[in-house]
Amino acid sequence: METAPLKITELVLRDAHQSLLATRMRTEDMLPVAEKLDQVGFFSLEMWGGATFDTCIRFLNEDPWERARALKKKMPNTPFQMLLRGQNAVGYRHYADDIVERFVKQSVEVGINIFRIFDALNDFRNIETAIKTVKNCGETVEGCISYTVSPVHNIKLYLEMAKQLEDMGSDILCIKDMAGLLTPNVTKSLITEIKKIIKIPIHLHTHATTGLVGMNMQCAIEAGVDMVDTAISSLSMGTSHYATECLVAALKGTPRDTGLDLDLLEEINDYFTEVRKKYVAFESDFKGVDINILKSQIPGGMISNMENQLREQNALHKLDEVLKEVPRVRKDMGYPPLVTPTSQIVGSQATLNVLTGERYKMITKETRQCLLGNYGKLPATIDEELLAKVSEGKKLTSCRPADLLDPEWDKACKELGDKYTSEDDRLTYALFGKWALKFFETRGKPQAEPVAIAPAKTPATAPAPSAAPAVPAGSAVYKVRVNGKDYTVEVSTGGAVGASPSIATVPATASVNAPAPSTASGSPLIAPLPGSIFTMICKEGDVVNEGDTVLIMESMKMESEVNAHRSGTIQSILVKEGDNVQTGDELVIIG
Repeated sequence: METAPLKITELVLRDAHQSLLATRMRTEDMLPVAEKLDQVGFFSLEMWGGATFDTCIRFLNEDPWERARALKKKMPNTPFQMLLRGQNAVGYRHYADDIVERFVKQSVEVGINIFRIFDALNDFRNIETAIKTVKNCGETVEGCISYTVSPVHNIKLYLEMAKQLEDMGSDILCIKDMAGLLTPNVTKSLITEIKKIIKIPIHLHTHATTGLVGMNMQCAIEAGVDMVDTAISSLSMGTSHYATECLVAALKGTPRDTGLDLDLLEEINDYFTEVRKKYVAFESDFKGVDINILKSQIPGGMISNMENQLREQNALHKLDEVLKEVPRVRKDMGYPPLVTPTSQIVGSQATLNVLTGERYKMITKETRQCLLGNYGKLPATIDEELLAKVSEGKKLTSCRPADLLDPEWDKACKELGDKYTSEDDRLTYALFGKWALKFFETRGKPQAEPVAIAPAKTPATAPAPSAAPAVPAGSAVYKVRVNGKDYTVEVSTGGAVGASPSIATVPATASVNAPAPSTASGSPLIAPLPGSIFTMICKEGDVVNEGDTVLIMESMKMESEVNAHRSGTIQSILVKEGDNVQTGDELVIIG
């Protein structure tokens, strides 16, 4: 029986708030407690990962590279750990090897010590470059098994994966149970059997969503697991992780005693208890136990972000439908494990299926690429009808997807020019393109506190509208933006908001992001869902056939093609790249 102290990786600065608060915690709320976190003696502190980058530049107007540097100054003694998506780095597509190599090297420069490297499909060809680069930098590789349950996944397969990861140079093996699917018996058997065939330490990452986490932790400890992930209690449980203090207290005085100071952990917990209140608008509704996750297999971080995405689209009431659709889409796509980016791909496609009212009426670019083999080998057979719809006779990719990619670094630097010349900025642009450019424009400018806005509830019986009153003396009229749309509101003396429909609920006519109303005689192509215009494919005067791609929308971090609803000529274009649109907005006029 294992008698060495159990080592703990603390997740409060990354996965905990990703799972509970849609990754919205700001650096300014991390730094005041950083020195105390550094005093605890954690094996490592996870503070970086893909969603961190995405949220920092997309929503928080923060530089993720500077976050790492600022935290490292406060925490020089604790190893920093990040989650690296293999060939996807911190994005949602495969990048060329030169980008992955540069990203790893720059991550080491800002203070990352342990790289938890995984591939969403467990196709380890996709982590070779990342592992090799980390080893060359002299840092620690933690190779991952992305744990899932399906007709083709079993302990025998996971044992083969564990041995392969050790042979590839992993210093630590991570069992990454991103959705909390492990059960006590499986946990004990899996770790026991892996221990028999590999010599490197085993690290368990699991979520609390299904309510089995405490029993799983105990079984893992009994089986000799070397390290586990936990989260400070104020940001634990629900879709997050087991509470750090609970585990420390449970093992006190035992052979696996962590040696961590409960009093110090209590101080840290008190701090985050107050911080969490700032982000209540982003709270996941999944605060307790949901055994249905054993069916949907949706990871903790995916749930809170999916809720927020549906809320932004005024479609939160369709969440249950989406959760039921997710396992259907997963089966159709050959049972990929649900971890970024495949969790986002499957989740977004399921959401589209529900929102459009027709399965696969719209197929995201990422879904198409995944099915074609451009993310790696899928674990099982793909639904034939779906594959035929996306392949259109194209040959499926069988090699390592990155082998088909030309080097990207020089091209990205040339595109960016000399406006932003730091290595950080160049990498951010290479990874996130247009979103990076938007971030560069706003960086350093004061930003409002992040606020999630719930959709307004419609009364069962709405009162009849009355004539619009004149604006009373002492009142003021303001223009505000809600969910990407501009509204004019009247605020009277004392702060009361006017209730006049003509003032309070009518969209402003001068919105810079709202598409212009159609004036042409042709037929309008309308937005099938809320999102932003990512790329215009057509121009005025172009002749298009029904089904041709006219533009690409970005919604839920995925790109979706919007196709012509009829054949004809593009008479007018009512939107431009970057515009936010809502379902039903007119996009182009086809005559």
